[in-house]
Amino acid sequence: MATTMYFEETIFDQGGKQSLEVELGRSSYYPEDSIYLTVDGKTVIMDRATARTLRERYRRSRSLPQLD
Repeated sequence: MATTMYFEETIFDQGGKQSLEVELGRSSYYPEDSIYLTVDGKTVIMDRATARTLRERYRRSRSLPQLD
């Protein structure tokens, strides 16, 4: 399986008490490439429809808060 990792971080809540280990990338484990997501060691390779929906919603929204 070939993967390309795009994001790997420990994410903390604003209070600093809770955290998640998160990794996001592209996987070619199955015949068609897709997005994989790992949270606290548990990995899922998204079905193509879900991956496509995630990608399109991200592209359309781009409404994340500006954190300067």
